Amino acid sequence: MPTSDEDVAIEAAQAGAVVVRARYGAALTRFEKSGGDFATSADIEAENAILDVLRSARPEDAVTGEESGRTGADDTAREWLVDPLCGTLNYAVRNMLVAVNVALRTDAKVTVAASADPFTDEVFWTDGTQAYVRRDGVDERLTPSAESQLVDVNLDPPFPNAPRFRAARLLADPGFVERFRPRVVSTTLAVAWVAAGRRAAYVTDGDLRDSVHFASGIALCQAAGCVVTGIQGQPPHTGAGGLIVAADRQTHAALLALVDKQFPPDSDVI
Repeated sequence: MPTSDEDVAIEAAQAGAVVVRARYGAALTRFEKSGGDFATSADIEAENAILDVLRSARPEDAVTGEESGRTGADDTAREWLVDPLCGTLNYAVRNMLVAVNVALRTDAKVTVAASADPFTDEVFWTDGTQAYVRRDGVDERLTPSAESQLVDVNLDPPFPNAPRFRAARLLADPGFVERFRPRVVSTTLAVAWVAAGRRAAYVTDGDLRDSVHFASGIALCQAAGCVVTGIQGQPPHTGAGGLIVAADRQTHAALLALVDKQFPPDSDVI
C-alpha cells in the first residue's frame, strides 16, 4: 500500500492510465456535456479506478473528479483533483496524446501531483519540492529546457479575455514565428513536457484556479523551476488569468512581450 501522498498520487494516476490504455481503440459510449464537450465510458472508468485508490488510501480526504464532481467532507483542508483523461477528443479519434492527472490541494496549495502518459508508461510527479519522471520504476529529475523552441498553444475554448487576447493570434505574429515553433497538442500533457524539457513553453487563456486539468501540470512546472505566471505576467490565478509556463526567464519574457501586444494600454492586471 502507498504511504506518502506522492505515492498515492502516482498509484492513482497509474491506475487511471491502465484503464485508458486498455480501452484505447475500443467502442466508446459518449456522454455529452455543455459547449460541445463530451466524456466517454473510458473517462468514467478511469476516474472510478483513480477514486478507488484515493478512497482506499485517504478515506478522510475530499475528491473532485471531472466526471463525478466533489465528494467527501466539506470541512477538510485536503482535496484531490482528478482529471481521468485529459485529451478526450484526441482519445476518441485514436490519437494517443492524452494524460491522466491527479493532484492534492491542501488549503490553497497543490502539495503533490502526478501526470501519467498511458502510452509511454511515464509518470511525471512532484512531492511539492522537486519534480521527476518515473520510467520502469526509476525516477529521473525533470530539467526544463528551451532548446527545442517548441511552444504549445492551447486553442480550445473558453476565451474569457477575447476579443482583447486570443492565443491563436500568437501563431500569426511575426515575432512568434521568428523565435518559436508552435504546437497544438490539445492535452495538458504538454504542460508536463515543459517541466521535462520537451517544450520550451505553454500558453493558454482561461480561469484555471480550480481546474482539474491544469493543477498537476502547474505544480510539476513550479517544482521543476519553470517560470509560471498568468498571461500578463501576474501571479497564477489572478488578474486576467490564463497561463504562461516557460522553461526559462528569457523565453517567458519573449512570450509575455508578444501577449502584451494584444492588450490595450488600459487593460492592466487587476
